[in-house]
Amino acid sequence: MRNPFQYGGVVSGQSFCNRTQEAADLRRAVENAEKLFVYSERRLGKTSLIRKVLAELPEEEYLTVYIDLWPTDGETSFVLACAKAFSEAMATNTDKLLHTAKTFFSRLVPAVTANDEGKPIVTFGFDQKRPDVPLLEEVLSMPAKAAEKESKRIVVVFDEFQQILEYESDVVERLLRSSIQHQTDVAYIFCGSRKHLIRQMFMDSQRPMYRSGSHYPLGLIAEEHWQKFITEKFTGTGKRISAEIITALCRLTEGHPFYTQHLCHPLWELCEEGGEVTLEMIDQATGLLLDRESYAFMNLWDSLARNPRRFLKGVAAEGPGVQVFASGFLRKYQLGSSSNVQRAIELLLKKDIIDKEEGGMVIPDRFFRLWINSKQGI
Repeated sequence: MRNPFQYGGVVSGQSFCNRTQEAADLRRAVENAEKLFVYSERRLGKTSLIRKVLAELPEEEYLTVYIDLWPTDGETSFVLACAKAFSEAMATNTDKLLHTAKTFFSRLVPAVTANDEGKPIVTFGFDQKRPDVPLLEEVLSMPAKAAEKESKRIVVVFDEFQQILEYESDVVERLLRSSIQHQTDVAYIFCGSRKHLIRQMFMDSQRPMYRSGSHYPLGLIAEEHWQKFITEKFTGTGKRISAEIITALCRLTEGHPFYTQHLCHPLWELCEEGGEVTLEMIDQATGLLLDRESYAFMNLWDSLARNPRRFLKGVAAEGPGVQVFASGFLRKYQLGSSSNVQRAIELLLKKDIIDKEEGGMVIPDRFFRLWINSKQGI
């Protein structure tokens, strides 16, 4: 029997837990052609949620364009990612894909191949004979042109949007801000998984994207929704789990979708058909996961100097809301001074090991946090 709990990729269908209100909010934002910043910590299901909303839009009314900026590192790769996403969104066969790419991107030379499923995909080279064509402006004007050509409403999603902060200059950010201001009929969703960077982009008055749209922080899933979801998954496969056990499980994962489904996966395997989950099984399942991740966690730990390690021990042990600059915290975890803490924070934020919350610093990886607490002697 197949394990009913999915994690690690885009989750859809019966494996998708709740998010009814969030999906409705995003649907309204799309219908109103809003510019919306959606942000949360990593693995919280932003991409799954966005793809669910896009998939439910009527194809005869909407053209949806999904652009993953994670692999990009500058203006050129940004342009190529956008051109590819727009072309493939507008075309379903090789001839139309080539025609679309040639029509809308005058300095790019398209080539079409097929992926493993036989679906046409496009790659681009540059026409060196036309160096005067402003590539970025051409790509950013594409949504308005596509809306006119297709007679549809356009939805553009930029995933991992904070990646443009890694570019050498802010030219992409500046021109994008200028472009979207004039595209009143195009919906834009800017997604990010490094919350402090996304907040910086639209709340820092020195940034080009300052106040260029509304913001929508995506939160954790409440236990009441996990109660129904997890119960149905177990009972539907001939196994039992009590509300008290689900409460204990959610206490460990805090309702985070990835970690909740990840922990449920070995828990379901440990429970025999016709059996019932016990608290001991939760301990077993957690131990199995930490053992599997131990090598990666230890390598990460070994890459850190003494003070960042001590800081992580303190944050893991004390939990959310701990005052990391307080004298008691400094003494207890032998951090010495506030400047040592500040340097540790800067390093760990850069490595994406911690994140900023309103109540202070947190370690977003629940399993890494549990691993640290289980290895306080390291």
